[in-house]
Amino acid sequence: MNQLDGIKQFTTVVADSGDIESIRHYQPQDATTNPSLLLKAAGLEQYGHLIEDAITWGKKHGGTQEQQVAAASDKLAVNFGAEILKSIPGRVSTEVDARFIVR
Repeated sequence: MNQLDGIKQFTTVVADSGDIESIRHYQPQDATTNPSLLLKAAGLEQYGHLIEDAITWGKKHGGTQEQQVAAASDKLAVNFGAEILKSIPGRVSTEVDARFIVR
């Protein structure tokens, strides 16, 4: 048993990351992300499809260029959260504009 497995016996392990591969590797119960973690993860090639989807969504749902960028940023956070949720049994916490939660 490694130290992480030992800790899991006594507490809930939560990953604070946007790196989906790391989350899959360490298998935490829950995960949390924030814009700076997502920005770092978005620079990794394997997440390009999440970025492209967010850009397309932002262009479709935004008005001005600034609104499109804001919409795409929030959609990217949702995309990463949804992808992370496929790899953990618990919950994902992420920052998004509340207007996009109901859509």
